[in-house]
Amino acid sequence: MAAPALPPLPPQLKSIQHHLRTAQELDKREPVVAYYCRLYAMQTGMKIDSKTPECRKFLSKLMDQLEAMKKQFGDNEAITQEIVGSAHVENYALKMFLYADNEDRAGQFHKNMIKSFYTASLLIDVLTVFGELSEENAQHRKYARWKAAYIHNCLKNGETPQPGPIGMEGENFADAEREEAGSSSVHSGTTQPSSSSTYEANNIPTSNYTGIHIPPGAHAPANTPAEVPHNTGVTSNTIQPAPQNIPLVDPSLYSAQSAGEVRLTPEDFARAQKYCKYAGSALQYEDVSTAVQNLQKALKLLITGRE
Repeated sequence: MAAPALPPLPPQLKSIQHHLRTAQELDKREPVVAYYCRLYAMQTGMKIDSKTPECRKFLSKLMDQLEAMKKQFGDNEAITQEIVGSAHVENYALKMFLYADNEDRAGQFHKNMIKSFYTASLLIDVLTVFGELSEENAQHRKYARWKAAYIHNCLKNGETPQPGPIGMEGENFADAEREEAGSSSVHSGTTQPSSSSTYEANNIPTSNYTGIHIPPGAHAPANTPAEVPHNTGVTSNTIQPAPQNIPLVDPSLYSAQSAGEVRLTPEDFARAQKYCKYAGSALQYEDVSTAVQNLQKALKLLITGRE
């Protein structure tokens, strides 16, 4: 069942055009993410202008699209359970971020990696439909937008970009909340943007912000496939790791038995995934103690069905 086509996007709602375009591009391979992109666009558009006739008409059609998608994927837990949907969108966003960041650190600068950085930032926007962003995701969003604009401008000007976050702290950077010139409408189901169109911008407005800090290891977000980052040419031989007090493994986990047949709910799986995510994030900062504690929580939940 084809989703209802959208009318031209009113100029007042221009800020949501990239999220709608991303939804179009993901309709076939990631329909859950596409659904939440449209939901974000809907919620944002309602806050901007839901009273003028053209905006009301557009948002009404967008609501019809959401309802059609909800019926089509009504048996998908990522649609019916917000905590599962949140984990799904976050996982996809951070996978895109990791791909782009690994390409960046390898010195492989091209349109696909620029687009991946920028799309990752848009999908982190989408996570706000589930609540306030974590500090980690807020940092990834800023970094991804800065990287997308920085590499785009370097390539446009015939310059070689500097890989990685080297030299970021204490400087001003362009915030890549870009607006694409000349694109005033999005037609769902009738217009398929080309793979490179999202970042072929002639006009990237800039505003300065300072002190973006991506700590060592944050280029490999939790809940994405673990990969060793490429060498950036920066050595850390002089930095010695500090000794850490490693917590003992809870001995009850060795003998823990399921009390009968444990039925784990989607929320239980989502909580276990979150604990594993927190453990992965802690390891990026070499915090073994926190990683062990969170892994034990995940194990206990999966074995016993209790926290």
